[in-house]
Amino acid sequence: MKKLLFAVCISASALGFAQDYSVPAASPRQKVEQQFSMSKITVDYGRPGVKGRKIFGELVPYGQVWRAGANSSTKITFGQSVNFGGKTVPAGTYGLFIVPTEKEWKVILNKDFQQWGAYTYDAKQDVVDVTVPVSKLTDKQEWFEITLNPTDENSGNLVIKWDMAQAEVALKPAKPEAVTKIAEKLKEIKKIESDAAKAKS
Repeated sequence: MKKLLFAVCISASALGFAQDYSVPAASPRQKVEQQFSMSKITVDYGRPGVKGRKIFGELVPYGQVWRAGANSSTKITFGQSVNFGGKTVPAGTYGLFIVPTEKEWKVILNKDFQQWGAYTYDAKQDVVDVTVPVSKLTDKQEWFEITLNPTDENSGNLVIKWDMAQAEVALKPAKPEAVTKIAEKLKEIKKIESDAAKAKS
């Protein structure tokens, strides 16, 4: 009976240990979230490493659709409608894909954000695409990276880097006049709340 109890305790301990740990991922998943204008932007993507390989032009062929990361397709979620590199995109979640060439990348937002890689990519599901120049990095970016860098209160850049290449897509609110009006109203409401709180005290 004691041996059985001991075995059960060991099994329970091992199970608890296993729940806290996992095998290291070759391309770890990352979620990036950034306040944007009156809402936020979230990017969920896999981060492959260079690992001594030639990336663009070989591992990632020129002129072919790429998942912009590893494993399941990269997902980007906009909390409000945005101007994506000069084109309007409604609020929602999209698959982010890239067609790279040596000097520029076509960055695509596609309705299908739940596919594995780009194996079932369908251009008919594209919402918008923008072509942006590629710049050469001075230092190698070992792990694929997507960042959201604000440039002011209501705009920013989607920055994509890997190996020696970097590209950026400018992001702005789709309706800046409406954003300004709503922001002014919100400030008025906060002032009223603040004044009411001071009056109570």
